[in-house]
Amino acid sequence: MDADIAVRGAAQDAAGLIAAMPRLVLEARKIAASVYHGLHGRRRAGTGENFWQYRRFMDGEPSARVDWRRSARDDHLYVREREWEAAHTVWIWPDLSASMVYASPLVWETKRDRALVVAFALAELLVKGGERVGIPGIMRPSASRRIVEKMAEALVHSHRLPESLPPNFSPSPLAEVVLLGDFWSPASEVVASLAATSASGCHGHVVQVCDPAEETFPFSGRIEFREPESGSVFTVGRAETVREDYIARVARHRDTIRFEAERRTWSFIVHRTDRPASELLLALHARMSGGHHTPSIEAGSDKAGSGGTTGNRGRAA
Repeated sequence: MDADIAVRGAAQDAAGLIAAMPRLVLEARKIAASVYHGLHGRRRAGTGENFWQYRRFMDGEPSARVDWRRSARDDHLYVREREWEAAHTVWIWPDLSASMVYASPLVWETKRDRALVVAFALAELLVKGGERVGIPGIMRPSASRRIVEKMAEALVHSHRLPESLPPNFSPSPLAEVVLLGDFWSPASEVVASLAATSASGCHGHVVQVCDPAEETFPFSGRIEFREPESGSVFTVGRAETVREDYIARVARHRDTIRFEAERRTWSFIVHRTDRPASELLLALHARMSGGHHTPSIEAGSDKAGSGGTTGNRGRAA
């Protein structure tokens, strides 16, 4: 019975995605156009002549890459990176799993739709900047002027079942990866996925897209929560009595992901769907352009580690 419910739910989600795609494409183009003016081309680490930035030395790198003069001023080892002006590949993965098809009464847009709009808009900006964009396991990197349409078509016609975490793939060390999802899977699974994706030494960004209800847990009384992917049900007699424990657990969950991202020099961003999509797009573009030196930022969240949901990605029934 649970399997039948899951199949029907997946079919409904797929039909909803197809129906929503034209609107999402138009919205992404509108947002990309609104932020395009005033943005400058990105700089990227590589084999150029110009200095770009210092970054932390990573285990396994040749010691000859260490900038000892800069490292002497701190307790860490640093590598001096140079600008790479050639086009490179950016892999963008939007989470399309069942847990993303959720919108509380506090918002009008699902997490899935927000992730897709930002993914499309970011791809538009990157291709205009002369770069290539691909979707792991679904679409090869492309610099087409129709990149948004190509991504939408690839996602709609993909035969891959939506998964809560990125597929296994090996980006090149010069590639950049953007992961857009709710990341409410068990922390150990998120960490393992992040470790596998970053193993090549590529740069990356983890964006946790969440609903404001998952942040604030505004439930009270007897509430039945349903895990959207397994169909399992969890009933709470007085939801308000577990709010503090819920928020604390989410803080620990995020801290784990943030720590694993930072130790790989990846950034970690939290974005709430009651905030403008353009806010996340600008934050991402700035982070990818080296505009911020703090690896983890909260885009559209009241404060770091406040609220959210847990490995049991429930919703009020």
